[in-house]
Amino acid sequence: MTTFEEREQGFERKFAHDEELRFKAMVRRDKLIGLWAAGEMGIAGADAEAYAKEVIKADFEKVGDDDVVEKLRRDFAAKKIDMSEHRIRRQLAHFMDVAREQIRNELTPPEEA
Repeated sequence: MTTFEEREQGFERKFAHDEELRFKAMVRRDKLIGLWAAGEMGIAGADAEAYAKEVIKADFEKVGDDDVVEKLRRDFAAKKIDMSEHRIRRQLAHFMDVAREQIRNELTPPEEA
């Protein structure tokens, strides 16, 4: 195997790894925003967990975040809670940061004392 082929395989492995981490972060983000939305709607416990799973499933309907935003807006409206699209998108961005940090912390081995 040539050096070029080795480098190419290395790039492919890194790309696959990065995509896997991105997917995990998106699923985690969707769960976090689902739990946040459930709390805003007065849903708790196992029902909140079930609602978060619905939000995760909603993210597979369309490419991008619009499917999640639409689901949350519909659900807030059904509960007569005034929630702007802007606030939902802000929360999405916030929870993506949180999800990335959580995954990064899970992948980083703890320091030995």
